[in-house]
Amino acid sequence: MKHTLLNNWSTRLCKLTGGLLTAVLLTACASAPLPPTEQLDAARAAITTAEQAEARQFAQSELEDARARLALAEEAVVAEDMSTAEHLALQSRVTAELALARTEATKAAAINREMQRSADAMDEEMQRQGDQ
Repeated sequence: MKHTLLNNWSTRLCKLTGGLLTAVLLTACASAPLPPTEQLDAARAAITTAEQAEARQFAQSELEDARARLALAEEAVVAEDMSTAEHLALQSRVTAELALARTEATKAAAINREMQRSADAMDEEMQRQGDQ
């Protein structure tokens, strides 16, 4: 009888210890957040798009800010601060998109000025021909 009680107690202790160890391991795995890969990739893509649109020439400050935020996001991933990494990656993407928008707006304004000059030149030519 004593031997049976000891075996039952030992079996219960093993089951309890095994269950507790499993719970601890699952909690440890679940609490380790994954890097914000999607946000980091989106930021990189936005920076590349802005660079290809010549943002270095028209929106250098915003482009540099986007790169700096991406670098900080990558550092946060290394430090396992995934919340900060995600936030910085999103900021980087938005800043790169701003650089692209400013670049496109600057280019569009230059095209509009050139078109206005051409229209003014045509008006002048038409007036000269009408005066003859």
